[in-house]
Amino acid sequence: MITYLTVVTGLLLSMLLAGLWRVMRGPTESDRMLATQLFGTAGVALLMLLAVLQQQAALLNAALVLALLAPLTLVAFVRFSGESR
Repeated sequence: MITYLTVVTGLLLSMLLAGLWRVMRGPTESDRMLATQLFGTAGVALLMLLAVLQQQAALLNAALVLALLAPLTLVAFVRFSGESR
């Protein structure tokens, strides 16, 4: 089980690196925003994996807060990008 979770963690970290590449090299602001949404999703998944591995309920609470805050960034982006046009 630990080997499986280690592989999943490695895949999530590689996904974060790919998202970082898109944030830095994204051709449009929308591509960059979607990559930051990827950070939120991967962050929630990593926190949940750590909660399972370390058996700490506080990490699940942190994952829940991150999952609730991540869509707010998208809403703010859409709201402010629409005003600038």
